[in-house]
Amino acid sequence: MKSDLFLAITQLAAEKNLPKEVVIRAVEAALVAAFKKDSFTANTNIFVRLTPQAGGVEVYTNKTVVEQVEHDNQEISLNSAQKINPNAQIGDVLAIESTPPNAGRIAAQTAKQVVMERLHEAERDAVYAEYHPREGDIISGIIQQVDHRQIRIDLGRAEAIMPANEQIPGERYRIGQRIKVYLMEVLTASNGPQLIVSRAHPAMLRKLFEMEVPEIHNNAIELKAIAREAGYRSKVAVSSRQEGVDPIGCCVGLRGIRIQNIVAELNGEKIDVVQWSPELATFITNALSPATTVHVDLDQENKRATVIVPDKQLSLAIGKDGQNARLTAKLTNWRIDLKSVSTAAAEAVPAPAVTRTEKTVKEEISLEEKETITKEVPAPEAVIETADISSSKEKAAPVPEVQQKEEKPEKLEEITIPEEAVEEELEEELEEESVPIPVAEMAAPFPVRNQTEPGESQIRFAEDILMPEIKGSKSKKRKGAKFERTRRS
Repeated sequence: MKSDLFLAITQLAAEKNLPKEVVIRAVEAALVAAFKKDSFTANTNIFVRLTPQAGGVEVYTNKTVVEQVEHDNQEISLNSAQKINPNAQIGDVLAIESTPPNAGRIAAQTAKQVVMERLHEAERDAVYAEYHPREGDIISGIIQQVDHRQIRIDLGRAEAIMPANEQIPGERYRIGQRIKVYLMEVLTASNGPQLIVSRAHPAMLRKLFEMEVPEIHNNAIELKAIAREAGYRSKVAVSSRQEGVDPIGCCVGLRGIRIQNIVAELNGEKIDVVQWSPELATFITNALSPATTVHVDLDQENKRATVIVPDKQLSLAIGKDGQNARLTAKLTNWRIDLKSVSTAAAEAVPAPAVTRTEKTVKEEISLEEKETITKEVPAPEAVIETADISSSKEKAAPVPEVQQKEEKPEKLEEITIPEEAVEEELEEELEEESVPIPVAEMAAPFPVRNQTEPGESQIRFAEDILMPEIKGSKSKKRKGAKFERTRRS
């Protein structure tokens, strides 16, 4: 009996990973429920003492010392109490042993249920007490289940949940993989404590630096600010608390071994370590690295910084999809406006003033002229008729300047030169260039062929109407063209 009880308690403590004292208290509470159900009334105040080494189970009843007993299961008389304890006085509470000989089957089942419930409660309390102080630390676990909503990670004594928004984008997880996670919070639930972990939290990067860089753990280097876009890029601002300590060199490590370990843990996430400075303009310049800056203009009231960078480095300062500028704004907690040198120079030059004589006056004059012509000048037909009627009788009134002004036609009409003018011009050229033609030849330019028979019609051939040959090379071409045009007409 003694050995069996001790062995059972030891085995329960080992299975549940609980101290023996916790298991003993759970068994004692179960036996109290069992004895109340079987051997005592519901109002009886009893407790059980269990000694595993001795294998004994002792049941005690608490009774109050009174002069006259009214409730036998809760009170005891002074004489009876003094027999047990000579120093007992009225009002004292005595623990009187009332161990029953045995317990029934129903009491044993009740004890078993109570034992299991108490052990579960003790296990939950132990898990909460273990992990609650570790909030904000990095813990290691094995992936147990993967789905689209969350990932379950086995931590040994407890199970953690990593929601989808706390996962690194693009990172692949597989069952059985051991990973490091950041313990965000420990919640209490009806079925036990619930652990929420993350891999995308910026504090995880801080903890990784503390684990890899001893100077940060020893407070020789301080992490001032962290800006992170999980899975893509992060910026870390560091400063030194001791003279002669290079904060960036300590974080990078010899040949970059320290920063490489952190990058490997985060599956290739890019990390920029920059120097923190109390001067905000210098800090913003360092945070925009690898891009260089020309000038930083600060607006303290609106917490807005205008940064001027070289033209060739504007895209580098902005970064892919604005990532570099966005991380700089998160790191400095200021709004960053980037401008190139050429843009800033163009904005600095004042725009030429628009005078009234250059722009507005011309438009106003043209509008006034159009309105005057539309209102005062009559239609063309009316003007012509008035001029015809008044010309014979009296002198027409002078036409205003606005009426004398004629609008230019939008499109010039085609000017047709009379054919007679062309011929006169050609004749003048012929007189100047060609040799004079004899009068005899000019008298009969067109020889007529006489009819031989009275009924025969007179026929004109091409050679009959040809022009007599004119001496001179230029006059032949021009005169031939003249008569060719005459013949066609």
